[in-house]
Amino acid sequence: MNVVSGVKIAVIGAGYVGLTTAACLASLGHRVVCADIDPAKVRALSRGEVTIREPGMAELVGAGLAEGRLRFVVGAGEAAPGAEVVFLCVPTPMGPDGAAKLAALEAAVAELRDPLPPDSVVVNKSTVPVGTAARVGELLGRSDVAVASNPEFLREGSAVHDFLNPDRIVIGSADLDAAKRVAALYEALNAPILLTDPASSEMIKYAANCYLATRLSFVNSIAELCERMGADVNDVTRGMGYDQRIGTAFLRPGPGWGGSCFPKDAHALLRSAAVIGSDFPLLRAAIDTNARQQRLVVGKVRQAVGGRLAGTRVGLLGLTFKAGTDDLRDSPALAIAELLAAEGAELVGYDPSMPGAVAGIRVVDSAYAAAAGASALVLLTEWPEFRELDWERIAGQISGRYVVDARNHLDPLVVHHAGLLHQRLGQPAPHRALSR
Repeated sequence: MNVVSGVKIAVIGAGYVGLTTAACLASLGHRVVCADIDPAKVRALSRGEVTIREPGMAELVGAGLAEGRLRFVVGAGEAAPGAEVVFLCVPTPMGPDGAAKLAALEAAVAELRDPLPPDSVVVNKSTVPVGTAARVGELLGRSDVAVASNPEFLREGSAVHDFLNPDRIVIGSADLDAAKRVAALYEALNAPILLTDPASSEMIKYAANCYLATRLSFVNSIAELCERMGADVNDVTRGMGYDQRIGTAFLRPGPGWGGSCFPKDAHALLRSAAVIGSDFPLLRAAIDTNARQQRLVVGKVRQAVGGRLAGTRVGLLGLTFKAGTDDLRDSPALAIAELLAAEGAELVGYDPSMPGAVAGIRVVDSAYAAAAGASALVLLTEWPEFRELDWERIAGQISGRYVVDARNHLDPLVVHHAGLLHQRLGQPAPHRALSR
């Protein structure tokens, strides 16, 4: 298969999506200029200092800079001249009403309008409401510039891998030639490519994320039933997963879903549905179930410390929304921490990504420091290193006996052998400790 190389590409935004897009397209042989509004970030990236935690990213950025295929500039207008394809990778955060806020996207389009060369293609990778591609076309006001939608399906912590090994590539445009030009950029990846209309492309991203969020809410509800009925959710989900129609992905109970995508996208789709007069009760229930799951975890912690959180010290293992990233955005760990603090708990937390100050939590430099003197220890993020902890050492430091494992991540026998009570999700009772 012939590989298209050397296409001049502009990427607007150097966050998780933008930096991944820029670095990976450069690695495929294209010439990429990545723009951001933050001069400090641009200076750091230009020195090869990657501003996000993502495996493989530093190597790709370094190679792109060294080979002259990747550079960073301040402002979309600086990246536009000469660009054949422009990717919009800007934040679309959730507003107070749940709708996606498009101010950053609209500002980028306004800055691109004049310097864009004729016959270029503006491609939106940001997750945006259905109809945004048409809106971008209106804002550009350029009949000689095509618009396309090409949603990203990247997971934080494996974004580089996901970009270079996609399950599928979705491209939506009213201009078939423009869609094919965008598709050609990915030809070396040998992935299935779906060409569709812009509205369908935009909906695919929302539908995929909201389905996964709903699936997680479902399994958390099943876990609660298992606890009350004497079943083991791990065996239940294993038995479900053997069914090829279901599979094993996203069938693990946890403290609720979070991060920069699922909460934002679920609320945005719910808001979009409301605008057209649709209620979407299933998605609303998934959102409500997610909030309830966080309260259920708090209830387990409250029970573990004797029914009253006020004045108790609670150790938190993990603060990021999932392992393998340094992202705290909409982290269920922080949502649970906020609920614990509201009841008067003193919180001491540790995360391997070593975040800076976190409101309401005293962040320490080790899991052992988080456990010291704690009435209960709560595992909220599934970092692999937590499975390797010396649990007998922790048992000697913690003042209580409970470990609330909100990710079902730890080996029950190891925690049990250390003389601790191990409370998992979806099991009728904590594993009883051996005598201490």
